[in-house]
Amino acid sequence: MDTAVTLEWRGDLSFEGRGRGGAPATIDGDGAHGPAPMETLLLALGGCTASDVVEIGRRMRQPLDGVKFTVRVEGDRAPEPPRRYTRVRLVYRVVGPGLSKEKLQHAVDLSQAKYCSVLHTLRPDLRFESELEVLPE
Repeated sequence: MDTAVTLEWRGDLSFEGRGRGGAPATIDGDGAHGPAPMETLLLALGGCTASDVVEIGRRMRQPLDGVKFTVRVEGDRAPEPPRRYTRVRLVYRVVGPGLSKEKLQHAVDLSQAKYCSVLHTLRPDLRFESELEVLPE
């Protein structure tokens, strides 16, 4: 086993999770005290690919320090249980001077094709879409 997390029940449908760093993360089945489990999956996907884009973008000498970088992750769920995601869409937005859309798109493509372990863990029949927006300040 190379990865493990722990969840401790906090009442209702709320759990406090901790990974190897020990920082707490609340996950709430009702979404009242933290993201719901399915939202947490989208957060994990967005965090994974965003981290890749930053790392790859820096290697491509993109001036990322001080830019505003957000990833919006949207998911459509099946209407019947188990209500898995049937479609996921990512919108990457990078705002700052001197950025190359071509290089950042290449970073997004590499993340999705090769590096994002969360994406590659999801079922292969998930319809996956993404978009990159690069804007000047």
